[in-house]
Amino acid sequence: MDNLFTKIFRKKNINHKHPAHLKKCLSALDLTLLGIGCIIGTGIFVLTGIAAANQAGPAVILSFIVSGFACAFAALAYAELSSSIGGCGSAYGYSYVAFGEFFAWIIGWILLMEYGMSIAAVANGWSGYFNNALTAMGLGLPEVLSKAPSLGGIVNLPAMVIILIIMSLLIIGAKQSAKFNAVMVFIKLLTITLFISVAIFNVNPANWHPFMPYGWFSTLPDGKTVGVLAGASLVFFAYVGFDAVSTAAEEAINPQRDLPKGIIGSLAFCTVIYIIVSLLLTGVVPYQELNVPSPVAYALQKIGFQWASAVVATGVIAGLTTVMLVLYYALTRIIFAMSRDGLLPHTLCEVNKNTNTPVKVIVFCGLIISLIAGFIPLGTLAEIVNIGTLAAFVIVSLGVIFIRKLHKNNKATFKNKWHPLIPLLGIFSCGALMFFLPVETWIRFLTWVLIGVVFYFTYSIKHSHLNKKPA
Repeated sequence: MDNLFTKIFRKKNINHKHPAHLKKCLSALDLTLLGIGCIIGTGIFVLTGIAAANQAGPAVILSFIVSGFACAFAALAYAELSSSIGGCGSAYGYSYVAFGEFFAWIIGWILLMEYGMSIAAVANGWSGYFNNALTAMGLGLPEVLSKAPSLGGIVNLPAMVIILIIMSLLIIGAKQSAKFNAVMVFIKLLTITLFISVAIFNVNPANWHPFMPYGWFSTLPDGKTVGVLAGASLVFFAYVGFDAVSTAAEEAINPQRDLPKGIIGSLAFCTVIYIIVSLLLTGVVPYQELNVPSPVAYALQKIGFQWASAVVATGVIAGLTTVMLVLYYALTRIIFAMSRDGLLPHTLCEVNKNTNTPVKVIVFCGLIISLIAGFIPLGTLAEIVNIGTLAAFVIVSLGVIFIRKLHKNNKATFKNKWHPLIPLLGIFSCGALMFFLPVETWIRFLTWVLIGVVFYFTYSIKHSHLNKKPA
């Protein structure tokens, strides 16, 4: 029993080196654009309207601010750990150093669920917008090729194809993927600028009254939770992405300097954009009308700007493409790190000599996720993504406290100005948002964790490289 206990809680040294490495090629600007590319997508183009219509009203702006603060504390924790520990495993790698192998495996398993389901869900959304664009040109796909079997179709072909295209792009190399991401980010920022430029001259202040129709938090007779805090738990999905920057630590040219800039810079920029867009969106159209698939495009249609609405639809396609690209990138790097430690099959961490990318894991993920996106509708799983992300944020914030105690003299570490309070605030704020999620989400989440525990004791603990070494 003592030997098993030692294996489970054994930690990696903070300076532990691996034989397989990725090429350093990403600058601070690349990392910041990587974060913006992942954050600005479904949240700003879809969730702003849904959260306003169903949960918070015009006060959705406060929901974004609450979620933004929770993410800020987590972002500062990520920045500190990424600059001191590094590696491409994100919260998985930090947990390995802070808490030991078993907890690292659990958080890594949660991240696989979070990123994998996110990619498939966004691919479904991308498919809908893409098919709408084709329909507008008279080239729309039949339902049998654009919907999952449970929705009356045979396969969601566009969702499968876009994942395979992104798979090919990631195989080529991280720098090439970053360049493509930069172009897509530029397109969707132009789209957002267009919306702001048009909407700012068409605001009706009467649409902001009542500003908080559901208060801070309340429960309706049907059991539905509403209010600013309930809205914050939903729009939190809009911020998922800045943590993906930390998975690029091993490919950052100067990770101790550039990772904190990329993480904090992308989050700060996107928070400001969310606040502006949500304020204008509820000012242009009454919040009750915003429960539509594309509220930003809908708002422009309502005020008579059809051409602007079409441009926004194009920006949505570009935006969702970059979200999938960065999430896919992050997923492959986490699996790469877990495989390199022996917790997943070793073949998944082999780096191709020509492209300097883990081709096998990229192809493995692409094939599985494309099948999921093509045959399974994933609408309700967005909440599972939220709870997985929040759990990761809590663990990272807790990890900061442990790492500070273990490595008090690490002068190279990025430290927050108010560093004693930041991780505690991160734990409290992200834990509180988890509390507002539905019971069904908790059940699905705990079921996934249980499956991970079984896999660890049947495979991972026996193949772990760290456990094979003498104590």
